[in-house]
Amino acid sequence: MKRFWFIFFIVSGLFLLAMETCADIYRHIDSNGVLHFTNVPTSSGYELYLKERTKKTWNRSTPTNYDKIIKKAQKKHGVDFHLIKAVIKVESSFNPKAVSKKGAKGLMQIMPANFKSLYISNPYNPSQNIMAGTLYLKRLFKRYDNKLALVLAAYNAGPEAVDKYNSIPPFNETQNYVKKVMETYDYYKNS
Repeated sequence: MKRFWFIFFIVSGLFLLAMETCADIYRHIDSNGVLHFTNVPTSSGYELYLKERTKKTWNRSTPTNYDKIIKKAQKKHGVDFHLIKAVIKVESSFNPKAVSKKGAKGLMQIMPANFKSLYISNPYNPSQNIMAGTLYLKRLFKRYDNKLALVLAAYNAGPEAVDKYNSIPPFNETQNYVKKVMETYDYYKNS
């Protein structure tokens, strides 16, 4: 009975800890029948016991320190201020040093293959990055006859993918991206 209560308190404590820190909990029963819990499994014998809870929160606060650059890019390239800001929010969450798994860099997550054509010498320079990302959006608007969903899909998946499917490509990442940017854009326009 003591063992039951000991395990109960350990599991309860881990459960509460998991709720607080939002980390996956794994368990393993060793050859002696002892139950082990961890958030960092050390062998393949561990199985997922408690999945991390993710909070979906909308961060309504947005930095304004790039607004002057965004307005300048809007004026130069004719792309809506709120759309530029929405793309930045979704792409990098306003982190000028952001680097994606695929190598996209800066606030608007420009791929290195596009640096030359977009006149970027330093992708981490907010002004260069925002001007380049806005120029790219302008080119995509022209290519896709001002169809915003296709522009955003091409920004995320590349124009080749949009051209291949002649619509938003059937990639979950791209479909979610288009939806998220559209929602963020709508929020910025109406706030």
